[in-house]
Amino acid sequence: MNRRQFLQLGGASLLAGCSRPGLPPVPPWLPVTIRRPGMAEGHWLRNLKSLPPSAGERRTRTVIIGSGIAGLTAAWRLVQAGYHDFVLLTGPEPFGNADGGRWQDVAYPRGAHYLPLPTRESTHVRELLQSLGVIEADAFSERPRYDERFLLHAGAERLLVDGHWQDGLFPAHSSSAEAQQHGRFMAFVNNLRGRTGRDGKPLFAIPVVLSSQDADWRALDRQTFGQWLTANGYTAPGLRWYLDYCCRDDYGLDAAQVSAWAGLHYFAARNGLGRHTEEDAVLTWPEGLQALAQPMAAACRAQQLPGLALQLREHGGGVSVDYADRAFGKVMTLKAQRVICATPLHVAARLMPPLMTDLGFDVHTDLPPHAPWLVANLYLDRFPEELPGEEQAWDNVVFGSRGLGFVVATHQLIRAAKPARTVLTAYTALAERSPGDSRLWLQQTSQAELVAQGLVDVVTAYGPQLWRGAKGLELTLRGHAMASPAPGYLSQQGLRALRETDGKVLFAHADLSGYSVFEEAAWWGWRAAGLII
Repeated sequence: MNRRQFLQLGGASLLAGCSRPGLPPVPPWLPVTIRRPGMAEGHWLRNLKSLPPSAGERRTRTVIIGSGIAGLTAAWRLVQAGYHDFVLLTGPEPFGNADGGRWQDVAYPRGAHYLPLPTRESTHVRELLQSLGVIEADAFSERPRYDERFLLHAGAERLLVDGHWQDGLFPAHSSSAEAQQHGRFMAFVNNLRGRTGRDGKPLFAIPVVLSSQDADWRALDRQTFGQWLTANGYTAPGLRWYLDYCCRDDYGLDAAQVSAWAGLHYFAARNGLGRHTEEDAVLTWPEGLQALAQPMAAACRAQQLPGLALQLREHGGGVSVDYADRAFGKVMTLKAQRVICATPLHVAARLMPPLMTDLGFDVHTDLPPHAPWLVANLYLDRFPEELPGEEQAWDNVVFGSRGLGFVVATHQLIRAAKPARTVLTAYTALAERSPGDSRLWLQQTSQAELVAQGLVDVVTAYGPQLWRGAKGLELTLRGHAMASPAPGYLSQQGLRALRETDGKVLFAHADLSGYSVFEEAAWWGWRAAGLII
């Protein structure tokens, strides 16, 4: 059940949790790999006091710093426009949150794993999908035709409640009181879809900067989503659990921590449709959004340069970027007319503190909080036995859990028969502590604690029989996984200054939107490239 089906359901009672007490720990013989992408490099950059002299320089018209979705989109658009005189400095983790892995013949995600059908405003995403063959026809119509191989198949979502799997992500039984609240919430958010503000723009749009500036609605950003829900009588435990789950899924924090405007945006902004698809359909691939990142990277392979940006300096003739060259182990310099900085803003602030200050960005007040994530990939050479109820789905969630459930990498391949092996990818947004405390926990906690946290939902779903088919475990720790839209983020003057700059240095990252999804990251890369060409 997608979010619209949940809203149409009407309601449910809060049921008891599904934990299985006394489960044995992860077996000691299971091979465990822990990945900390960018952590060592980021801490080294943070503590860097001075640079050694540059060992050489290279000239180019444009430098793109960072090869996440924003940087790749900028590079892809430049190449599509016939602009090839640029360098893409890849940074510590190519593809960023869109990275993926492979175990034997099974591809799996290490970060973002799906893409909702793009909205009418997301023309940049539609153009990209059309060029990659994901959209087959009518890319800019109300209902484009999508390649069915990439549309999520049936068996999309299920929920584990009291040891029994139910269809969808909400308990299936309702009381009249809870049903009334859910029905009212459904009517409210459905009414917001397609509504415009006094300036004629959509109240809630993707990209977020295309949303209405109507002051009456943007005033929602002054309070948390949790405060707004309580003030409007949305107190049903089942509804509040589900809305917390949604906020952690897209924003990394609970409803009590994110902006009320952002909480409603989650439901009201996504209105993309497709020919012969249900509302709220999504696109997915076994390797997640790496399936989109890879062809974008392939288009600019000749321009890629492995290296870590260390310092950026403006001067009369343009911009210089000092970077650590991985191939030679030296500090080198790129000299360019313009730079697209496609790094998270906390990294950009390390690269060019004077410039950020001159532009009006205060690193102490304007940086959005960054929620840490833990992603666990469990390799299995057999499918475990299921608890009663619905068959295995793409997305599998445990009711009442602080995890975000797990997805099945081979889901799109099981129409006829299950393959011999699979990978389960479990997600946890570490929202219980402050972002800073959660990052400290990721650095200092033991491997056993990381494993227990990362696999809590998988172990709850399958119990000790899970280990009979387990062949390995990979944990990916993302200390700054995603920007979170805390109250006040819409009015941050520093973010607005970076969004609107059109100088020698351009900024392109989902941080500029205040939250981290593919469409927002791609928008800023698209915009920056447009200013170059």
